[in-house]
This record gives sequence, structure tokens and C-alpha cells, in this order.
Amino acid sequence: MPVSNFNAGPAVLPRVVLERAQSELLDYQGRGMSILEMSHRSKEYEAINKSAEARFKALLGLGDDYRVLLMQGGASTQFALLALNFLRPGTLADYAITGSWGEKALEEARRIGEVHVAATMAEGGYRTVPSTAELHLSEHPTYLHLTSNETIQGVQWAAFPDTGEMPLVADMSSDILSRPFDATKFSLIYAGAQKNIGPAGVTVVLIQQHFLDQARADVPTILSYKTHAKNNSLYNTPPVFAVYMLDLVLGWIESLGGLAAIAERNAAKAGLIYAAIDQSNGFYQGHAETSARSQMNVTFRLADEALEKTFLAEAQGQGMVGLAGHRSVGGVRASIYNALEHEACADLAQFMGLFAQKHG
Repeated sequence: MPVSNFNAGPAVLPRVVLERAQSELLDYQGRGMSILEMSHRSKEYEAINKSAEARFKALLGLGDDYRVLLMQGGASTQFALLALNFLRPGTLADYAITGSWGEKALEEARRIGEVHVAATMAEGGYRTVPSTAELHLSEHPTYLHLTSNETIQGVQWAAFPDTGEMPLVADMSSDILSRPFDATKFSLIYAGAQKNIGPAGVTVVLIQQHFLDQARADVPTILSYKTHAKNNSLYNTPPVFAVYMLDLVLGWIESLGGLAAIAERNAAKAGLIYAAIDQSNGFYQGHAETSARSQMNVTFRLADEALEKTFLAEAQGQGMVGLAGHRSVGGVRASIYNALEHEACADLAQFMGLFAQKHG
């Protein structure tokens, strides 16, 4: 039975991309070998690497003043690398905390240098993002870090703060390239690919050249952003197959019409599920405040835990997998990333309505 994949990551990939990879797996471009077997110094792989960087910047409307680094280790490694590269003695960085991943980024930075919590929404249970008035920035921070979309709590920044000349940095692992935004506001963006733009294994880092120039030179070579930029992400063996898949997914996004088209698609999907919550007369309780609802991770609870288990079991019986909330918070979470089809969300919304009628 085909399934609807609501997993939070690794997540659903476009079927057309999987079919393309399948067709090329044994023999890439007539070379008689798989891309999995090719040297990362080969002209074929270098073309893939270059294409992925160019496509990523083109989708965001960026030019040569930004670099794209294709790295490994996921966002969790970036929590440390960011601070290692930019926090010097006598400086500090600001962090706006809107959920569990923001907490982890802050905790890792604290191991390396001095940090300041510019805002935290913990007291309210991470249901929204701070307003401009709630952002209490330090006088001269090295950067302000935020998490654009919190996968666990289902909270997303609808608009980003204007920080002027102060560098703005974001973990966009769970909503990267899911909507248009002004990327020139950011000095650095990092994102694990495994939710919206590819499989697990490659982490995309977008960095402004001016910000890159300010990075420390006294960090270990392999941990330096400058190293990876200088070597076009080929200093050490990259995750070749993951980058190949990333490039194919970026091409798929282009084929749909770019970020404006993907945003329209994602908003329609999210709207179906949020409508099922709002029309349930309280049977389903959404976690995030309406103004901060995520278009990527719809989180909600039912009246009691036993009923949630019944909901999840019956949904899985109908081919809807990956709906359990994160182990730290429980409940239900529908992750509806770029490649998830509209029909899957329509089926879930219909199931939610029928389940509420049956148990309400």
C-alpha cells in the first residue's frame, strides 16, 4: 500500500527525483559506473557541485557576494562551527530562542564563547516568536541567531527582524527553500538538507562574503568556513550522493516555478490541516499561536494521551506514517515539507474530521 509520509526528517523526496536517481544509479552519464563510485575530483562530480551552488543562489536571487558551502554534520555541527568561526574573546553573540533547536544552538555556543539571550519564548511554552519590541539586543553583538522554523513545537517566523548592519544568522533546516524571503537580510544561513531539499548527509551553508572575511583564522582547518569556501566544498571528500540528490531536488523546485510556486503549494497544504483543527470545536488543540503557525510542521494535541495513540494507530492503518509528535513533547505532528503532495494533506484533513466525529 502506498503511504503518505509525514515524517519530520529524513523526509519525503519528490518521486520524479527518486526515479531519476534510480535510472542513473548504475551508469551515470554513460561512464559505466555509479555516481556513488566516482571520485569527487572527477569533472562529472565537480559539475554537480557547481550546479548545486548556482541553483541554490539562483532560487534565492543572490549573486557573487554569497557563497554556498556543501558540508557534513547537520545543523547540530553548525551550532558549534558558527560560534567557533565568529566568537572571539571579548565578543558575544545574541540568540532568540523559539523552541528546542534554538535551545540546542544556544547551549553549544555557550561552550565556546559569551552569549546573550535576546529573547526567549520558553515561559509561554514556545507557542510564538518574539515581536521586535521583545528582542532585547546587546550593544554590539557579533551576530543575532534565530531558528526560522521549530520542527518540534511547530512555530515559524512569518517575517524576519531587520537588524541593519548587525549580522543575522539563521538555522533554516526545516523550512529552507519552502517560500520566498529576502536572503540579503542574512549574513549566514545553514540547513540540513533532509527535510526540504534532499536526503540526509549534506548540510548547506549560505554565507555572505563580507561575513566570511571576518571569520577567525585560528580554528582547526577542517572546521573553518574559509577552508571550505577556498576549496569550493572539496577540501575533503564530500557526501557525493547527497549533493547529487540535492542538485536534482533544486532542479525540481525550479521546474515547479521556484519559491513563489512552492510557497503557494505549501500554504494550501497547511491550510487544509489547520482548517481541520480550527473546525473541530476544540477536539484538536493546535500548539502554536495562529500568527506563528508553521507551514512545515503542524503540531496539535487531542483530549487525552490514550486517544492520541488511537488516532496515530488508525492513521497509520490508513497509510499515514510519521505523525507522532517528537518524543520530548508527544502529541501529533504532521510534517508537510516541499515534496509531500497535496493529496496526502487532504487525506489527513478528511481523516481528522471523521475521527473527531467518531470520538468527539
